[in-house]
This record gives sequence, structure tokens and C-alpha cells, in this order.
Amino acid sequence: MLEQLLIFTRGGLILWTCKELGNALRGSPIDTLIRSCLLEERSGAASYNYDVPGASYTLKWTFHNELGLVFVAVYQKILHLLYVDDLLAMVKREFSDIYDPKRMSYDDFDETFRQLRKEAEARAEEMKKSKQVMVDRVSNLGKKQGKQMQKLGFEGGNKKKSGGGESVKDGDDDDNNVRNAKLENGHNNRDSRVNGKENGSVKTNSGAFDVNKLQKLRSKGGKKANVVVNKVSKEEPKKKPGKKNRVWDEKPVDTKLDFTDPVSENGDGHMGVAQVFEGESMMDKDEVVSSESEEDEEVEMDKKIDSKKKGWFTSMFQSIAGKANLDKVDLEPALKALKDRLMTKNVAEEIAEKLCESVAISLEGKKLASFTRISSAVQSAMEDALVRILTPRRSIDILRDVHVAKEQHKPYVVVFVGVNGVGKSTNLAKVAYWLQQHDINVMMAACDTFRSGAVEQLRTHARRLQIPIFEKGYEKDPAIVAKEAIQEASRNGSDVVLVDTAGRMQDNEPLMRALSKLIYVNSPDLVLFVGEALVGNDAVDQLSKFNQKLADLSPSSSPRLIDGILLTKFDTIDDKVGAALSMVYISGSPVMFVGCGQSYTDLKKLNVKSIVKTLLK
Repeated sequence: MLEQLLIFTRGGLILWTCKELGNALRGSPIDTLIRSCLLEERSGAASYNYDVPGASYTLKWTFHNELGLVFVAVYQKILHLLYVDDLLAMVKREFSDIYDPKRMSYDDFDETFRQLRKEAEARAEEMKKSKQVMVDRVSNLGKKQGKQMQKLGFEGGNKKKSGGGESVKDGDDDDNNVRNAKLENGHNNRDSRVNGKENGSVKTNSGAFDVNKLQKLRSKGGKKANVVVNKVSKEEPKKKPGKKNRVWDEKPVDTKLDFTDPVSENGDGHMGVAQVFEGESMMDKDEVVSSESEEDEEVEMDKKIDSKKKGWFTSMFQSIAGKANLDKVDLEPALKALKDRLMTKNVAEEIAEKLCESVAISLEGKKLASFTRISSAVQSAMEDALVRILTPRRSIDILRDVHVAKEQHKPYVVVFVGVNGVGKSTNLAKVAYWLQQHDINVMMAACDTFRSGAVEQLRTHARRLQIPIFEKGYEKDPAIVAKEAIQEASRNGSDVVLVDTAGRMQDNEPLMRALSKLIYVNSPDLVLFVGEALVGNDAVDQLSKFNQKLADLSPSSSPRLIDGILLTKFDTIDDKVGAALSMVYISGSPVMFVGCGQSYTDLKKLNVKSIVKTLLK
């Protein structure tokens, strides 16, 4: 049974709801659909499932892009209503005929909808009956063929039984003939083998090589061969060039190559670790994006796309006069070129395909403006979609949240998670350096009790930055270590606790269970996923499985998932920036930090305009 059908504008104004249905929906399926699907450029999906305790809904929708209307149908997930798509299409057609932007109420549409629903239900029932008739026909045909085969088999068996005596006789004669033929062939084969042994010359002449010729060649060329061998043996083997002695310069070693901890001598003669200062962090600097236009490249691309589908005159005429309504066939060439371009920039294929589907749905039915090419309209729509995806849905201001937590007399806890070798410890130190520049007291918690050398690595960063570190060694429960670190931070007045965790693959269930326990026990304020900018399709798998495992293995009914992303090794990818888009699209979490070097200052914000420009370049 259909639960609800709504018609509203893209601005959020509800124009009409079905009063006849009037069912009170549990939760907020419409708001969730708009927030999680329509605004996140996932409108290319066929449907959306909404699950809350006590209810489970399926939502389907369609757009009227020219009028800016959205039509949404809601029904129970357990039901498979075949007429919903047909009903939405009919409602869209009928409502668009009476739509007036100045009107706010459409009570007269109730009777029209009632007739449309009856028509859609009747059509679905007829289709169901016709399918059943076809199934019955196929089954009856199969039964008839089975009976015929059984009948033919029965008749054949009777024939064999009636002629059984003669067949046995014939069979005996045939067996005797075959046996005699085998014996004769056996004698012939044996004779031929004997003749082959006796007449060796015949065999060797017809074989792969001639033994007599080989012996003659050996007798003629044996001496020469021996001479050659002796000459080679008399020659002394060539000596390999020896390694040259290294000459040591008396010049002092360049300080740039010395990566040990800098030390300084105090007044009492004690050697202590000097604090590192490398300048201002890039997080506090605004990145300038060049506004150079790339009209030449766009025009060339437009010409290539349009020339494949239409002639030059037709394309030019449509760009001047404008096209009546865009359809899917018009958009396919431009979307195909755009998808290929996104994939070359390291965007996962699945994400690129979904984005193109969403853009196609948002443009289908729209009127192309004058002096506008189809590819330009597609590019503009994709640019808007990418900006919406990469722009955070909720603002996460760490500095503001730290001060709020400080007023409440509790430390702000950040947990760094991710797969092996992505640079969690290094970028944790970069975040600590950035927080230090804003006069925030930071403490590190060495909760990577699994990997050898992890505690020593974090201890080195803490010594260089003059930051206290809480450690308990190896083979300890990381959840308990993190809990004790937070308690220690409350006692010594630390404002922020940065928790380092062990790197783990998304399929390693024991380590994922330990991570889920750490997050559940300590309830951190921020869970940061540290991922590489080098990965493409693997980024989708990593993030989706991390979130899935954290949800499945958590004992809480509302599990804590990933809040933000820290993207590392961003300076090694040139223009292959697609991993940022893939990660944000699959998780819905923003990229909060971007690591772009080896020093503590090499941490910056993600510039959305720069990423979008690079993706579409």
C-alpha cells in the first residue's frame, strides 16, 4: 500500500500531499532523502531505503527540471509495488499541466490523483495476470514435451525388447570381427617393429637426424673443435674492476642531512632537546586559486563532442536558437567524455558513473539557453554538483570546539584511524604543531600497541615538539590506554588528546573490533580517517568497509562512525586529485586536513574550488 505521495519545489515548498492516504510516517524519510540523496548528487539511484525502529520505507522520486518540481512516493519496504514508477510518471505529466508558480494550493488535484492511482493499479494487475498466463503456458508446454519424450522412450524400449534375440546374435558376430581385426593389426605392428630394428638404416634416414652423417662430421671437425677449446681455455679470465677506495672529505657534514634531534647545552651543562620551530603552518594560510580561463580547451572539447553526434551547422544552429528540451540522447556524448575525464583524475569508476547519472537526471527535460552548447551545460551542472559534494554538510571547527570543551573542563579527544602505512603518526604530529601555534596544550596518546617501533616513533615527535606523551608500551589494550591517557590529560590540564592507533586493513576483523571498542569506550569528539591521495578505487573500499565494520562491531545502537578525513601525500599526485572526491562521496564526511610534505608546517585545508577546477581541467 502506498504510504504517501508529495509534490514540492526544489526550494523546499510543499505544493501538494495526498490527503486520501494521510498516513503518519515514522521518522523523517523525506528530510533524510533530501539531505542524504538529493543534495549529495545521488539522485541517479533508482530508490532509497529508509530504516528506523518500527518502520522501514522505500522512497522513489522523479523530477520536472524545467519547472523545478520534485515528486516523491513513499511505501513500505516489505511491499513490492509495481505501479509506483508508472504512477509517478502520470502524476508528473498531469500536475505539470496545471502548475502555476503563483498558486500555493492544489486541492483540485485530489480527484485527479485518485483516478491516476486506480488506473496505475489496474494496469499493474493486468501486467501481473498476463505474466501469470505466460508462465502457465510455458509450464503446460513443458509438461506436454515431457509426456511426448516419455512416450517416445517407452516405444523405443518395446522395439528393443521385441528384437532382442537377433541383436545379441549380431552383436556376437560384430565382436568376433573386431577381435580378429585387432589380432591382425597386432601382428602387423609387431612385424613392423622388428623390421625397424633390423633395418636401422631405413629408420635413421626417415628419422629426425642421421647417425652416419653425425659420425663423419665428428671425425672431420674433431681436431678443429679441440683446438678451439684449448685456445679458449688458455686465455686468462678477464678481471673485474675493483672497487675504488673512498676518499673522505674533511668538510663538515651538511646540516640538512642530519635528521637527529637537535640538542642544546643548558647552563648547568646538561644536554636537552631543543624545541622545533619551522614557521607558520599552512593551515592558517589561504591558498590562492588562479582564475585563468580555459575557454580554448572547452571550445575544442565542445566541437569534438558535438561533431560526433551532429553536423557543424546543426550544432551551431542549436547553440544559437536553443534546444526545446534536453533528452538523454543529447547528453550521452558529453557525459561520456566527462566520465572519462574524471576517471583519468583518479576518481573511482563507480563514483564517476553515479555522478554522471545524477547530472543527466538534473538536466533531462531542461531547455537549453541560446548561445549555449550541450557540453557547456553539462560541465556547468557537474561543477555545481562537485562543489556541493566537497562542501561540508556540517561545520567542524576544531579550534572552536576545543575552547568549548575547555570551558566544560574536559579535554578534546581526536582519534586517528586508517590502513597501514598512510602516515597517521606523522600527520598527527602536524596537527599537534598547528594546535600549538594557537596556544593549545596538546598531549599525545601512544595507543598503537601492535606495531613494533610505533611508540618510539611517536615519542620522537613528542620530544621534538616538546609535547607530553602518554604510553604504556606494547601488547596492551588500546582502549584502556586511551582511557588512562584522557584521565591523565584531565589531571595535568591538557586541552587536546591526540590518540594514535595501529594501522589496520579494512578486512582485519580482530583489529577492527579493537578499534570499535576504543571508540565506544572513550567516546572521542572527532574520529579522523587518514587516507592516501594516491589511491583511486581502493579509497571507496577502505572508507565504506571502515564505516561498516565500526557500525557492525559496535555494541551501541547508534554507533560512532568516521567524522572527517585527513588526506596524506597530496604533493605526490600532480592533478590526480580524484581520491578526495571519492572519499567524500562514499562517506559524506569532509576532508578537514591535507598533508602535502614532510615538515610539520606541511598541513593545509582542502581548497574546494581548486579541486573542482583540477577535476574538470
